[in-house]
Amino acid sequence: MDLKDEQWNLIESILPELPTRPDKRGRPWQDSRAVMNGILWILRTGAPWKDLPDRYPPYQTCHRRFQLLAKNKVFEKILRVLAQDLKDRGGLDLRECFIDGSFAGAKKGVLPWAKLNAGRGPRSWQLQTALVFLSPYISKAPLRTKRDWLQKPLLKDLSKIDPKY
Repeated sequence: MDLKDEQWNLIESILPELPTRPDKRGRPWQDSRAVMNGILWILRTGAPWKDLPDRYPPYQTCHRRFQLLAKNKVFEKILRVLAQDLKDRGGLDLRECFIDGSFAGAKKGVLPWAKLNAGRGPRSWQLQTALVFLSPYISKAPLRTKRDWLQKPLLKDLSKIDPKY
């Protein structure tokens, strides 16, 4: 579903004028309406840019223009103009607007006290390291280091060894 003529007439004046070189050299800009239709197709479907259908300009062009428009906050202006037009035509009544939080999704683990899934524990390296030191299965005896081996020979005096062993 591409932009209708009425919609295009509303937003055409908001789009920035495309720069041209004084010597008129270089590749000409793609049609702004076709690019905007490509951008809106991506935003509506949620598809990756490379899956943009062939009826639109190349996805690289649409993506580059999208970045330019987003950086210059053109989409905010477009949204305001379209909302005002909808309000003027009676299709938007702000007295009936509300926000219902029951439809707002939240990622798991946003709250620190959120219950973790029993099948999956936390995966942070800090926790994994702490679990090693807090584990009841680690040896309480200190391990001998290389320095210990050099300073204290394992068998100091062979004469003290019991011959039975």
